[in-house]
Amino acid sequence: MDAKITLAVDDASPIPAADDANAPASAGRRTFIKAGGGLALAVWMGLPPALAADKKTAAGATLTPNAFVRIAPDNTVTVVVKHLEMGQGTFTGLPTLVAEELDAAWSQIKVEGAPADAKRYNNLFWGPTQGTGGSTAMANSFEQMRKAGATARAMLVSAAAKRWNVPAGEITVKDGVLRHAASGRQASFGELADAAAKEAVPETVVLKDPKDFVLIGKRVGRTDSAAKVNGSAIYTQDLKLPGMLTAVVAHPPRFGARMARYDAAPALAVKGVVAVLPIPSGVAVVAKDFWSARQGREKLQVQWDETGAFAGGSDSIIADYRQLAQKPGLVARNDGNSAQALGNADKVVEATYTFPYLAHAAMEPMNAVAHFTGDALEIWNGEQFQTVDQITLGKAVGLPPEKVTLHMLFAGGSFGRRANPHSDYLLEATHIAKGLADQGKRLPVKLVWTREDDTSAGWYRPIYVHKLVAGLDKAGQIVAWQHRIVGQSIIAGTAFEGALVKNGIDGTSVEGAANLPYRIPNLTVDLHSPTQPVPVQWWRSVGATHTAYSTETFLDRLFKEAGTDPVAGRRALLTGHPRHLAALELAAKQAGWGTPLAPGKAGEQRARGVAVHESFNTMVAQVAEVTRRGDGSFTVDKVTCAVECGLAINPDVVRAQMEGGIGYGLSGALFGAIHVDKGAVRERNFDAYRVLRIDEMPHIDVHIVPSAGAPTGVGEPGTPVIAPAVANALASLTGEWTTEQPFIKAKA
Repeated sequence: MDAKITLAVDDASPIPAADDANAPASAGRRTFIKAGGGLALAVWMGLPPALAADKKTAAGATLTPNAFVRIAPDNTVTVVVKHLEMGQGTFTGLPTLVAEELDAAWSQIKVEGAPADAKRYNNLFWGPTQGTGGSTAMANSFEQMRKAGATARAMLVSAAAKRWNVPAGEITVKDGVLRHAASGRQASFGELADAAAKEAVPETVVLKDPKDFVLIGKRVGRTDSAAKVNGSAIYTQDLKLPGMLTAVVAHPPRFGARMARYDAAPALAVKGVVAVLPIPSGVAVVAKDFWSARQGREKLQVQWDETGAFAGGSDSIIADYRQLAQKPGLVARNDGNSAQALGNADKVVEATYTFPYLAHAAMEPMNAVAHFTGDALEIWNGEQFQTVDQITLGKAVGLPPEKVTLHMLFAGGSFGRRANPHSDYLLEATHIAKGLADQGKRLPVKLVWTREDDTSAGWYRPIYVHKLVAGLDKAGQIVAWQHRIVGQSIIAGTAFEGALVKNGIDGTSVEGAANLPYRIPNLTVDLHSPTQPVPVQWWRSVGATHTAYSTETFLDRLFKEAGTDPVAGRRALLTGHPRHLAALELAAKQAGWGTPLAPGKAGEQRARGVAVHESFNTMVAQVAEVTRRGDGSFTVDKVTCAVECGLAINPDVVRAQMEGGIGYGLSGALFGAIHVDKGAVRERNFDAYRVLRIDEMPHIDVHIVPSAGAPTGVGEPGTPVIAPAVANALASLTGEWTTEQPFIKAKA
């Protein structure tokens, strides 16, 4: 194969050396075999590296050139993935990179979740921190995992060359077999693993020319699908450990309330309940099983001190924010002189938008298993934030971070919730485990948040109010744009404040607005970040979830005022942004923009709406087709989506992420709202906090912009674009743009 890229190992994306000497033994590894299509893929989840076990059971040494690859004498290639698999495809995409450069057969690849170890498995975009988020998994691992595979390949080739006494350059590798054509010699990876393990790890490796890719850019079957379909995949809720107890927590009824006193006797009288423990966030009821714990919580008597509790609600917060939006905030961007340009404009357009609190509503509510033994703490969960959690949980029990072992299991969705900078539910589990240990019960305990717990006592996407004012000249050109955002900071007070809050501006609050790509000569963005007692954190796509909506619908309003076609208008303003333009053009072309839509039934109107937005360095454009009936109700019939995400490692995964992101974004736009009344959340479950039903999912047509650029993230960028695309479609029929979400209000 040709090789034109040479990268030093010790560069910006290093390959950590394997350090298996201290790896804990595999205690409960589960192996799953997928049979079908001639493939056999194994996924090992939630357990520490199994290298020690491999050494015991296989003849010869295992090749471990770095922290990401192990090639065993049984011819299996184990790829260690440092990022959580929560549905976004990391357990397929990252092994693809290794297999590609290794020239392994996909059938011999096994996948294993990495242990918590920031020295080896840090997110390269986050510095010395291990974690999954911000759609960074593929983008930060692209070169690192390829080099990990290429390093192993080079060692195998070197070993074969010595064994066969032939030049290394004459050896080819394909589907896990090394061959020397002239001599007719060949050997599998497994046959050479022992010899390759004695080779020196090369300081530099040569990566493939993209034209030689065999797996990258192709559809490769997901490694986790079979286990998730047949039910053998291990999530936290499935985990059972010897002697394990189950806990639920009674949380305060209002934000800011505290436990004053409690009577444990009624709870302890419930059969199966073994302990009642006060913890900083409430009172935990611990039992031999979940049902007993829940029954015990219902019997538990707690008096709450509400003297410092929040007494306000969503309506009062929004009203306050609307007042605050009348005053200038901290300036995040200032191009030209927007105030002067507004004063000289021929027409001024103004709109104010409100966005509610949103819950993450992951399919698997929060849960974790904790086991505190006095000198060590072990945690099992869908682990998303290893380094932060190790530090926080270690402090809670008086241990250094390295004494906190985290076992990464599958996660049934997250959407940002499991990457809580305060480690909220993990901290609860840790406090409960420590409380049990203090009573002499050094047993593992599973903390379970019910759907109601997660909806009513969770952490939320904040309320935001946006005020936009723009000026048009006589020709309909946008000459001024002022965008003011009011919303609680999700970063202030966290470990990320130093990196993400600059000059008082939380970058996540203004992303998508401060980096607006459109060519507008006078543009100002400013921000107010009032504090509130409601706990908040990032939600899928973070700031783009509200800025995409306000900017893209406001832009359509201006085009309407100017008589400009929405696609043509965007095209004219995106000069200098070829990736945005490429996504826009592809979506418009595939959607048939400008061509008539098929008519609806009698009394129905149909229309298209378009939006384009960047989040996490990925550009997504969507065209939504809607049908509006005479009574004002509507359906979203079809969404044509185009994504510019650099090189698509696995187009099928990219499409799936766009589809999922659109469904998730549509849920929030149509139905999503958490209402706080007198300091308490009104919603409890999916009956009140609606998510999109399967029969409400539109037909989605995803197209990928061809690109040779480095891959960017796809886990989140599909989400923020759908709401403005739908709103713009509806507005083209009614002439009115919805300025409040959700579009469909819950019944009082």
